[in-house]
Amino acid sequence: MGRLRRSRTHKAQRDIHRASRTRARTKDLDQIQLIDLDPKNRAALEAQPLDFDRPGLAQHYCVECAKYYETDTALRSHWRSKVHKKRCRALKEPAYTIEEAERAAGLGREGKRPSSTTNTWMSTTASTASAVTAAPA
Repeated sequence: MGRLRRSRTHKAQRDIHRASRTRARTKDLDQIQLIDLDPKNRAALEAQPLDFDRPGLAQHYCVECAKYYETDTALRSHWRSKVHKKRCRALKEPAYTIEEAERAAGLGREGKRPSSTTNTWMSTTASTASAVTAAPA
């Protein structure tokens, strides 16, 4: 006869759990821009000592993507990939700062005016409006 009920009756919990996994979490772009791309830190990351817990003994590391690779061939192949090129393009944009977030929320300096500036602006607007209405047409 056929199936009578939907196969996924668990309210898509599988997808929620997959999205919240942090197993393959890498560094964020602002962390890479501010810390890893600094010339001293970059040199230290590219010339790491042997680490038996890392893939490829920590000798093949992509600084932009914050990933270790097993072999030099795999690292070179990664450098030519679309994923690496997109990541490099994203790193060229400036990092999102706290000040920028505050300005976007209306909490920055641009959103607030001193009370004296507001009063003078309103008085100049009122005087301009009265001059326009008083001028003969």
